[in-house]
Amino acid sequence: MLRAYAICIYIFLYLPISLIVFFSFNAGKYAMAWEGFSVFWYGKAFSNPLIMGALRTSIIIALSTAVLSAIIGTLTALGLERIRGWLRVTVDALIYIAIMVPGIVIGISTLIAFVSLFDVVNPSLAGLGIKLQMGTWAVIAAHVLFNIAVVALLVRARLQGMDRSLVDASEDLYATPMGTFRQVVLPLLAPSILAGFLLAFTFSFEDFIIAYFVSGPDTTLPIYIFSSIRRGVTPEINAVGSVVLLTSFVLLIVAQAALRRGENMRAT
Repeated sequence: MLRAYAICIYIFLYLPISLIVFFSFNAGKYAMAWEGFSVFWYGKAFSNPLIMGALRTSIIIALSTAVLSAIIGTLTALGLERIRGWLRVTVDALIYIAIMVPGIVIGISTLIAFVSLFDVVNPSLAGLGIKLQMGTWAVIAAHVLFNIAVVALLVRARLQGMDRSLVDASEDLYATPMGTFRQVVLPLLAPSILAGFLLAFTFSFEDFIIAYFVSGPDTTLPIYIFSSIRRGVTPEINAVGSVVLLTSFVLLIVAQAALRRGENMRAT
């Protein structure tokens, strides 16, 4: 019964997704009317300059977010290992809250913060011919806010399971603190950092809610898809959605493999 229940749950979760993938190969121009197998809509989607522009913007945002989140999140995790008491408890709570806060709250709060900043800074920059406004950089800043917490939690989990005797042995062999970090700590943390990088990339690439509030004139791929489906779902949108879905699955699988590799290294 438990096996049948699990199968039903997976069917419920993935059947709608599989329909999108299935109808992305539809030869007809209507999304839900099957007229034969074809990859025409994939070619049409990737020859659409609007889609390619939105895809390029999403990749730039996701890569920038992943790099910044991996660096800052790793430094945050390393710093938290060196503090104790109420300060550590407070920072831990703030990290968990950053993950639990709904995306719409982050989007609205970030929008208000940027608008308030622009009102203060733009009058001073007017003489230089510079005017700050919403755009790609604002989306990157907003995405980094919550992805830092994701990376920090993954790296901290790896730090807590790391064998401290390796660090002590490196210090006994007169290695410098930077040398110990580069040759001992960083290789052990690499799988969790890579997993955090990939998860941050995935979360940023597929985000719609936060980007919708702070993207300004720039259009990400999720925003383009949302704008397109308001006029009706077409096989072209199904093709784009299938590619995004496949990309997310691949990145999540690689992230999971990296975490398992880290666990195997810890076990050995």
